[in-house]
Order: sequence, then structure tokens, then C-alpha cells
Amino acid sequence: MAQNNNGEQSPLGRLKRFFTRPQQPGTEPQVDRLHLATCVILLETARADQEFSPAEKQHIIAVLRDRFGLSNEEAEDLIGLATAHRSESADLWHYTHEINKSCSREEKVEILAEVWRIIYMDKILNRHEDYLVHKLAKLLNLDHPELIDVKMRVRREMMEQE
Repeated sequence: MAQNNNGEQSPLGRLKRFFTRPQQPGTEPQVDRLHLATCVILLETARADQEFSPAEKQHIIAVLRDRFGLSNEEAEDLIGLATAHRSESADLWHYTHEINKSCSREEKVEILAEVWRIIYMDKILNRHEDYLVHKLAKLLNLDHPELIDVKMRVRREMMEQE
């Protein structure tokens, strides 16, 4: 295992350990790929407006923690891995394909809801974000009424929180 000079495991070593830990009986190996795919989609959304704020990062960490049972450290490591993977990828199809294979329609709608939550964190929908969310909905095989329904639901939630 990769260790630093202090004998502690490096972030990359922790991440490799996390992704190679034995699967529990009854779990699918694609779960880890689903974590990565979801994280890439959320990061892509957060960076669509060229401003990746600390609040957006904290929201993504919370989503990864809550949805996948990760610790903060594991979520941070996953963000690092997702960033590296995305920089080597030409498009989002690979990631949305993994989500399509692994998730029900309702789960995909909830991922899209997280996308809208990230977009509306700054209360502005710019043209890059709008293009991306429409592209993601299409890649996730969700129709336009579903896209609008989840958008309106998230907007209502956010207005109620103010």
C-alpha cells in the first residue's frame, strides 16, 4: 500500500483500498462504478458555470455520504478520482451509461434532482448549466416533462428553505 514518509496511507492508497475492498454478499461490483459515475456527473454540473464553490463541494460530499454511505474522507477521495477520470474522458456517455445500467428511473430522477440542487445553489441558471442538464436528462433516458417536474420540485424546496 502506498504510504507517505510518516507511514500513513496516502489518499491514493486509501482510495485504492476503498475501491478494492471485498464485496459484501449480495452486492454488485458495479456499485463502485456507480459511485464514480454519479460523482463525475455532480462535479460536471458544479463546474458548468466555471465556478466550483466550496458550498457546491460540500453539497457533493454530503450527497456521496448520504447516498452511498461514504465517510467524508472517502467522499473527498472519490472526488479526486472522479476529477482524474473526467479529465481523461471525452464525453459523459460512459458515466450516464453506468447510471442507466445500475439505477431505476426513480433513482435517475433523484440524481437529476441533485443536479438541479447544485445548479440552483447560486440561484442562477446560466446557459451552460441549462445545456448540461438537458443533455444529462437525455443521456439518462428521462423525458422533458420529468426534467421540468424535478426542476420545479427542487426550486420549491429551495424557496421553502430560504
